[in-house]
Amino acid sequence: MRSLVRRGAEADILAGEWDGRPSIVKVRRAKAYRHPELDGRLRRQRTVHESGILSLVKSFGVPAPLVYFVDAARCEIVMQRIPGTPVHDLPAPEIARCCGRIGGIAGLLHRNGVMHGDLTTSNFILQPEGGLRVIDFGLAARAAKPEDHAVDLRLIKEILNSAHAGVMEESWARLVRGYGSAVGAARLGRVLGLVSAIEARGRYAAVV
Repeated sequence: MRSLVRRGAEADILAGEWDGRPSIVKVRRAKAYRHPELDGRLRRQRTVHESGILSLVKSFGVPAPLVYFVDAARCEIVMQRIPGTPVHDLPAPEIARCCGRIGGIAGLLHRNGVMHGDLTTSNFILQPEGGLRVIDFGLAARAAKPEDHAVDLRLIKEILNSAHAGVMEESWARLVRGYGSAVGAARLGRVLGLVSAIEARGRYAAVV
C-alpha cells in the first residue's frame, strides 16, 4: 500500500514498504506536453541516471538513501525512507548547527566529482538519533568543474539568505568551514571566488 507524500514538478513521492522496510517510491509522471515516445525515453533515462548517482555517492560515503529497487519501465525508484525532520523546518539555532555538516557533505560530493543540483535545506534530513542525510538527487550530475560546484553553493547561500535570514551569517560561515574541511583551502578559495563572480553577474543583470 502506497500513500502520496508529496507531488513535485517532476515526480510523485510515495510512502510504502519494500520487503518489510519503510520505503519511499519516486515515480516520474508522464508529461502531456511532450511527445509520448520522447517523454517515456526521458523519464526512463532520468530514473536510471538518478539511481546510478545514488549508488555512486553511497560508494564514497555520502549519507544518502539506499536504493532498494529500480523499475525503469515504470520510471520508479524504490529507496530507503529516512525518518526525521528536514533541516528547513528546524528551529533557527539548530539550522545553523547543521550547516557545518551540510558543508562537509557538499564538499564530499564535490571532491568526488558530483554536483547535487538542488542543494537546499529541504533536502537534508536530521534523524532522531542525530544523523544528517541528504536526499533528492533528481538534478544531480557528474561534474568536476569548480564552476558547477559554485552553482551548488550559490543556491544554498540564496536559501539561507531568503528562508533563514536570522541565522544566515552564522549558517553560511559554518557551511563554508565544513566545506573547506572536505575540499581543502585551495579548492575552497577557488569555489568561493566563483560564487562571488556569480553573485556579481546577478547584480549587474539586475541593474541593466
